[in-house]
Amino acid sequence: MTIAYWTGRRWGVAAATAVAYVLVVGVPTAMIPTPVFGREIPPTWWSWPALLVSAVLAGLLAATYVASPVEGEADELDRPTRTGLAGGMLTFFAVGCPVCNKLVLLALGTSGALNWFEPVQPLLQVAAIAALAWALRTRLRTESACVVPVAS
Repeated sequence: MTIAYWTGRRWGVAAATAVAYVLVVGVPTAMIPTPVFGREIPPTWWSWPALLVSAVLAGLLAATYVASPVEGEADELDRPTRTGLAGGMLTFFAVGCPVCNKLVLLALGTSGALNWFEPVQPLLQVAAIAALAWALRTRLRTESACVVPVAS
């Protein structure tokens, strides 16, 4: 697996992205207390472990886009990138307060958020981790592949 050969620069990007991910998701979902955001319902027991797993996967995925001196330019928005972004968004909805999310409240109302959306949040997190893991696996598997041009 190519992760064993990563440079310090890639590991730095992975770590910085993971920390940034925790902040970007944790502050607006009020998992990290701030005077700006609040929560009506406290985080579930699985929210922090789920957020940390997603952050690590997102950091590793972001690091696969850092070009090594041999590789050249980073890739464009490919399918693993879109899947990773979807996984990141799913984590935001999964760990957030069900009645603090304005989109959920507009769509379902308070009782719908508590009765329909809250029970689905763990499934959203499982889907988020699966999407991030799939995107990372795909990027790592194709990272050492050599592109062969097709003759016209």
